[in-house]
Amino acid sequence: MATKENDQIIKDNNCETKMGLPCVLDAFTIIFETGSISTKCCGELVGLGKVCHSALVKRTLENPLFKHLSPAKIIAKSIQTWNNCLALIDSPSPSA
Repeated sequence: MATKENDQIIKDNNCETKMGLPCVLDAFTIIFETGSISTKCCGELVGLGKVCHSALVKRTLENPLFKHLSPAKIIAKSIQTWNNCLALIDSPSPSA
């Protein structure tokens, strides 16, 4: 049931078309593995929107390939990544 709900959110909001593949991979890596995300990709992530971000992470967690991961840890990393990007994008640029 959750899968259909996330799929519907993703479809209704055109979530899969809002980020370029390099940034999708950046975001995926930082949330599901380890690493860092560029300022450019943070901008794309924030532009994606929190609803899309959450739905895409939850849908990925439903994939059997990721059943070995702790959903609580992934959701926490997802929220942390979102908050870090939001802070980065919202903070005034030193060159402004």
